[in-house]
Amino acid sequence: MKEIRISDREEEQRLDKLLAKYLNKAPKSFLYKMLRKKNIKLNGKKASGSEKLKSGDVVCVYMADATIASFREEPRAERRKADLSVIYQDSNVLIINKPYGMLSQKAKSSDISVNELIVPYCLEHGILKESDLELVRPSVCNRLDRNTTGLLIAGISLEGLQTMAEVLRDRSVRKYYYCIVKGMVNKKTRISGYICKDHRENKVSFSERKISGGSRIETAYEPMAAGHGFTLLRVELITGKTHQIRAHLAGMGFPLAGDTKYGDRGVNLQMKQKFGVKHQLLHCGCLEFPEGMKRCGELSGRTVAAEPPETFLRTANELFGRVVWEPGI
Repeated sequence: MKEIRISDREEEQRLDKLLAKYLNKAPKSFLYKMLRKKNIKLNGKKASGSEKLKSGDVVCVYMADATIASFREEPRAERRKADLSVIYQDSNVLIINKPYGMLSQKAKSSDISVNELIVPYCLEHGILKESDLELVRPSVCNRLDRNTTGLLIAGISLEGLQTMAEVLRDRSVRKYYYCIVKGMVNKKTRISGYICKDHRENKVSFSERKISGGSRIETAYEPMAAGHGFTLLRVELITGKTHQIRAHLAGMGFPLAGDTKYGDRGVNLQMKQKFGVKHQLLHCGCLEFPEGMKRCGELSGRTVAAEPPETFLRTANELFGRVVWEPGI
């Protein structure tokens, strides 16, 4: 017999989902059969599997240890050096300043991404124990392109994963990016249009008019500084689609400096020769969380900010002089 005591980290999930994580090799039909036959009980009573778990609940699995072992693959936490720049952490969430060249999530099995480093980081710093991984698997909640730098949110508890997914989905967390574009932008602007993705080329096309198969996008931006034919923009993502900022601004005549996919080849060469820029100068620098968050309350009304990387800062200083960034940067 196995007794599972629910802690704050696991509450608010359905019983059947918890069982699917613990008995991760068992088919769902087997789990529901065990519930019907009372081989699995919640707080000493028969359960259907749809119950929402609370801290302090006790799930009892009335099976032989050998049977449990046959339906279960133990979680393996790889111990490795996790070189992450963590800007903010609490018991539910990490916010990480992702560097250039690192994936948010791996594209193939051999990749090492931010996602694979979250668990080692939490174990190394005593935020989690290996036993915590039986029922919750920490993960990144948003994504940035490989060559885009800045703030990534990771949930490290069920509360963190669920709440961050919710505020990202309903767009109540506001995301601000900094970028350097070719051209002079003179006023604050909110623009909309449509993008359509070519999955084979991993590239999107932009149109101001509605296009077949296209997704509507909306982007707001305002100039922070300008000079030498370039503008430093503060951009807010109203919607969040693949390559939205890069494709949208390029489509409006303001390609990002260093962007090899949507940018201007001559501009990119100039930026590489003069400032050593090898990738798009695009940085997610500020997250504003909504007021009144009932879950993950430590982040309620909070602003988390991160300074752009050295190449971005050096280029901005050379082009525009002293730049006033967000509070906290």
